[in-house]
Amino acid sequence: MKDASRRQFLKLGLLAAAAGLLPFPARAALRDVMAPERVLALYNTHTGESIKTVYWAEGSYVPDALADINHILRDHRNDEIKGMSPALLDLLYSINNAVDARQPFHIISGYRSPDTNAMLAARSNGVAKHSMHLEGKATDIRVPGRDLIQVRRAALMMQGGGVGYYPGSDFVHVDVGRVRQWQG
Repeated sequence: MKDASRRQFLKLGLLAAAAGLLPFPARAALRDVMAPERVLALYNTHTGESIKTVYWAEGSYVPDALADINHILRDHRNDEIKGMSPALLDLLYSINNAVDARQPFHIISGYRSPDTNAMLAARSNGVAKHSMHLEGKATDIRVPGRDLIQVRRAALMMQGGGVGYYPGSDFVHVDVGRVRQWQG
């Protein structure tokens, strides 16, 4: 019995040491995967709607919570709803943990319908014609109480996809496409 306890202790020590050698994104992902549940708090700056919900629990996504999140992240211009990528929600969850957010994410833009995206692209050269917003794989955020540069750094460290930094418009774009970065 004494040897078994010693072996368990040594295994735990070895796991802890190995985890310390992992790069930050891997450590963050490991911590996030180990959480018994994942919670997101969101505030839509255009509609005034907010939500705080457990969207993942007991090893799977919570369908009703996902539907509520999809509603908050809908295209506010025409109320069109699209299923948002669970990977995007997990990225937001990781960013939330990394910046130790105390308030809900402020959502500037979530899903964009093709009509909305075309209208915005016609007005500005900063809007991609084939935006990840169209696929429910992107959102534009700010975190009250946290500097925009801190949010950008956290998103970049996650290496979960694209990160656009828009200090003039006071938001950070995050998506779950290929890893890249830009400033607008």
